Amino acid sequence: KSPAMRLLPSIGIEVHAELLTETKMFCGCPNRFGGEANTRVCPVCLGLPGSLPVPNRRAVQLVLRAALALNCTIAPRSLFHRKNYFYPDLPKGYQVSQYEETNPIGHHGHLDIPDPSTGGETDVRVRIRRVHLEEDTGKLLHLPGGGAGVDFNRAGVPLMEIVTDHPPDVHDAETAREYVQQLRLLLVYLSVCDGKMEQGSFRCEPNISVAPEGSDTLGTKTELKNLSSFKALATGIEHEVRRMARALEIGEILHQETRGWNEETQSSYPMRRKEGEADYRYFTDPDLPPMVFDEETIERERAALPELPLAKRARYMRQLGLDAYDAGVLIQDPAWAAFFDEAVSLGANPKQACNWMNGDFARLLNDSGQTLSTTKVTPSHIRDLIALLESGTVNGRQAKDILEAAFQDGRLPGQIAEQEGLRQITDEGAVRALVLEVLGANPDAVARYKEGKTTVKGFLVGQVMQKTKGRANPELVNRVLEEALAE
Repeated sequence: KSPAMRLLPSIGIEVHAELLTETKMFCGCPNRFGGEANTRVCPVCLGLPGSLPVPNRRAVQLVLRAALALNCTIAPRSLFHRKNYFYPDLPKGYQVSQYEETNPIGHHGHLDIPDPSTGGETDVRVRIRRVHLEEDTGKLLHLPGGGAGVDFNRAGVPLMEIVTDHPPDVHDAETAREYVQQLRLLLVYLSVCDGKMEQGSFRCEPNISVAPEGSDTLGTKTELKNLSSFKALATGIEHEVRRMARALEIGEILHQETRGWNEETQSSYPMRRKEGEADYRYFTDPDLPPMVFDEETIERERAALPELPLAKRARYMRQLGLDAYDAGVLIQDPAWAAFFDEAVSLGANPKQACNWMNGDFARLLNDSGQTLSTTKVTPSHIRDLIALLESGTVNGRQAKDILEAAFQDGRLPGQIAEQEGLRQITDEGAVRALVLEVLGANPDAVARYKEGKTTVKGFLVGQVMQKTKGRANPELVNRVLEEALAE
């Protein structure tokens, strides 16, 4: 290629999310993670002759909910298809899925995400081609001492696939990571998926290609698998872009293939040549009836949607005056955002509530291993603590001590301040007497201050605060001290 030629990466993203249902997609086997291999199977999910599938209504409802949240058009009539291929973890020899050209449950949607290139101050739109429902495969196991086995406990678990549009809107690793993070968060808010990447219930596979900038066609793509974290997603994409660019520079032919990601070596490796759609020989599943969605059902589900994370983030910034970073941290967990919302509804200053939650309260939870469901601190505690600060009853140091005490035993901040003597000294006469006492005990410091060495003021303030064991109002101490030094 010419040295002046620039290559533009294009990144399509497929996300698979296991649905939060009690049972599998087409049978009554429990939908649970872990456990002894092959203990949650039956003739239906093993694909034994004579068994017939029955669709899980709850799974269909969850996919409909996700498709609506992703601004999709809902297909009035949606079909199941058989996707035929042979692999050890696929007991039937085919996967029940949905073929793109015959109306998946949701199609032509989008998700507006914070643009990483602007620090989240603006949004970028990622178009979504389809949201469809299928069943998960089993899981291959590498056995101790060599050999392999298959665990079919996961076979038949309801699985939602979300695929970005073509040509892709994503052209860099950070935007890809932001999209997948926001999509995962949205599904957690909807109670559609638990989002646990470490358990494989939320999985993403980027399809990566590079082509000369301005080209009318995309380059040969590879699908990257075994990505167990958002960091691995970004690192894997960056690696593939570099690998493809180097290959094109030396005239190497790229092949459409599936590649795995090795976290230890931070590199990809070939797994298999990727099949085309014709290889799967899709056809309508004769055992499953169409799914039909009328307008009443669609609108009922749309009305039941909760406030979604990015809408919540926008509200925090627009109505509560939080910046993009603070708002982004608050929405990362639905329970955390709900705690904040309740504190604000009780009258807490939004910025102060955010600071205390994301700072000292989060630290206490992390250090203790507690969660919002086990802590004794409630939104009322945060509201009361901020009220004590705003009224001048306590200072910042005392407020920290009060929060730690409340965290230990659940007492209200006002009660702790009274019982522990943590009220701020605001009596100007008492503070002035202490200031004069400190000045009299430190004549050398006073002399240096009057000679222009004003940095000694900090030392004098510290002496006053030490005498009051940190209970004096710092602003009052500073003002009275300046007045006394000027006399």
